[in-house]
Order: sequence, then C-alpha cells, then structure tokens
Amino acid sequence: MNHTIMNKIQLVFATNNLNKLKEVKDLLPDFIELKSLSDINCFVEIPETATTLEENAILKANFVTQQFQMNCFADDTGLEVESLNGAPGVYSARYAGEEANPFNNIEKLLFNLKDKSNRKAQFRTVIALNLSGKQYLFEGVCKGKIIEEERGNEGFGYDPIFIPDGYSKTFAEMNLEEKGKISHRGKAIQQLVQFLNSL
Repeated sequence: MNHTIMNKIQLVFATNNLNKLKEVKDLLPDFIELKSLSDINCFVEIPETATTLEENAILKANFVTQQFQMNCFADDTGLEVESLNGAPGVYSARYAGEEANPFNNIEKLLFNLKDKSNRKAQFRTVIALNLSGKQYLFEGVCKGKIIEEERGNEGFGYDPIFIPDGYSKTFAEMNLEEKGKISHRGKAIQQLVQFLNSL
C-alpha cells in the first residue's frame, strides 16, 4: 500500500516510559502517528499482574483499547538470565522490589550472579497490537551476557551490564540507532513495522 497518499495510522503506545517511547519513535515509519498514554490523558498505572511477558503486553493493550476505543500496542520486556532460571524475567522492572530503581535492580542481579560462571542472558520483548478489532503478537530476542560492572551512559534499565553476542560494547555504550538495529525491542518493532507496511 502506498502510505504517502493515505492518512496516517494513529497508534497509542501503552507506556509512560519516555526512554522506551523515544526508542520506539525512532524505529517507526512516518505514516504511524505515535501517541503516548499521556497524549490521550491516560494517567493511571496499568496493572501488570500477569506471570508472562505475553500476558502483560496483552493486558496493557486491552486496557487502552477498552477504555479509550483506540488502536494500540503495548510491550513487555524481560531480562532472562540462564543461570538464574530465567530470572528476573517478567519481574525485571521490579526485581529489587516494587519501589526499586534500575540501580537497585542491577545491584541485586550482580549480587545474585557473583559466584556464577555462566553469565549468558537474553532480553525478550513481546508486543501485543490491537488493530481494528484484531490482536497480533510479535516477539524479539537479543542474546548476550551480563558483565561484572556497569559500562556506558546511554539506554536504561539493565543496559549498562548487558553485552549482546558478537559485540564488545554494552547496550549503554551504543547510540539509539546502533542499539535499535540489534535489540530485542528493535527486532519486535521491526516485525510490527513490516506487518503495518503490509496492510
């Protein structure tokens, strides 16, 4: 479809995370008009009560579609560490407790890994898209390892301690463009974009 002569598709991205919003905006084509939750005056914290990334993404997307009758997508992302049986996983954002910040979460993760030789990990993102009454799921995975101390000032979350396979830099040492090409979220968004382009 030639999107230059059609109206833009308005999509709400169900997040209050400005870092995430900026990252995703960078990856989307021009015919997508991206709105955040604050753009549609949604200021409630959408509960993420599920036990899987898929279910959390669906919960968030469904909340926006039901409350605001808008096309929407939501993502949930987890860092899954092999020697910790996939933890922190779905609890990545609150690994060190409900009030935890990224610094606390990183501190706890490094502490739990201090006697482990296997530091393999992967970031996994699941996107749930609600579009015109139908739901679609997309998944992106980026494999890598956890290093022993933080490096870099870019990115957010666990980025300063995660080095993707085939690279020597952490996510936090990469710019948005570099990270977007290989990251879990980048891969899931690329699938979303391919799907939207095919409409």
